[in-house]
Amino acid sequence: MKWQGIYEFVAVAESQSFSAAARHLGISTAQVSRQVSALEERLQVKLFYRTTRKVTLTEEASLYYQHCRLLLDGLDTAEEAVTSLRTTPQGKIKMSAPVTFGERKIQPLVNDFVRQYDQVEVETELRNHPADMVEEGFDLSIRIGQLEDSSLIVKKIGMRHSYVCASPGYIEKYGKPTTPTDLKDHNCLLGTREYWLFMEKGKEKRIKVNGNLRCNSGTALLDAALKDIGIVQLSDFYVDDCIRNGELITLLDNFRESSEGIWALYPQNRYLSPKLRLLIDYLAEHL
Repeated sequence: MKWQGIYEFVAVAESQSFSAAARHLGISTAQVSRQVSALEERLQVKLFYRTTRKVTLTEEASLYYQHCRLLLDGLDTAEEAVTSLRTTPQGKIKMSAPVTFGERKIQPLVNDFVRQYDQVEVETELRNHPADMVEEGFDLSIRIGQLEDSSLIVKKIGMRHSYVCASPGYIEKYGKPTTPTDLKDHNCLLGTREYWLFMEKGKEKRIKVNGNLRCNSGTALLDAALKDIGIVQLSDFYVDDCIRNGELITLLDNFRESSEGIWALYPQNRYLSPKLRLLIDYLAEHL
């Protein structure tokens, strides 16, 4: 009996709409309303503030939702554990990844993955701020660099390298820096940081750089470097092709900063289903 109304309540809480919840559950709006009303009667609390425009949760409902979401996740986990005995991976994976890295590296691999496993459905959201995986219902998140402490399970699936580069045209006109401190005499294309990172005698060294162009887009900085405007420090997934075809030349290779990890994260309370394990392993193999 205590399960009655839980699905309807969670659906309304997540969509903030009785009609949207009904569509999601495949039942009538009236049935959703009856179940939520019965739940409010049983709990003796008001769960939603309702107006003609929107539905919002009460304080009691926000607390109740957190526990109910975990219960439904647990039920999904139990069913996933049984259905995973099937040999064919199937079902939905919701994941997030950084925007440019996702566009250039992750999503092409995901596309190859779903072409190979056509019964798996992958929904990818590209964003540069970390997802609240439990709150937003993500099964998997790809992140780069240093991670904050959390309760998430983490698996390393690759490494990211950074390169200091310039075009042959820039080098012909202004020459090559031979040490990081030489950058003070060069036009450096700036991103979001005032400094660039290098390794010198086994220690990390920050060098303040200056230039006449700043942009928070790596793609835009790459374009500027290709147009002989200055020297740039970018991740490998921006510059690999340009380095291979000679459009850019790497500089200060002996001082290159340490590589950063590429990580796959998933919530502790999510059963690592075959489809999710398969996707993580696929990304790790191809990255």
